[in-house]
Amino acid sequence: MAAGPFFNPSGSKLMGTGSTEPLIRIFVIAVLVAIVASLGSALFHLSRKTGDSRKLARALTLRVALSVALFILLMIAWHFGLIAPHGLGQGMPGHP
Repeated sequence: MAAGPFFNPSGSKLMGTGSTEPLIRIFVIAVLVAIVASLGSALFHLSRKTGDSRKLARALTLRVALSVALFILLMIAWHFGLIAPHGLGQGMPGHP
């Protein structure tokens, strides 16, 4: 097998070229900012005396949808080897 940008020397999975990780990081940060903005919008509509409950529900629905979509996309990126765990917690008692 030839070594190349998509070849993983350990053999099992295809790996990204390395340029995809910063793009994924930027995308994740952008989605997190959108989630916080949606939550802020919901808080604004909740605190108004003449607030429209439809706008509040729409903002909270958008926040939940963004959160679920981000989770699914992170699982897909992990499955295809575009992102990897960083190993936090390794070497702790009870952890292999």
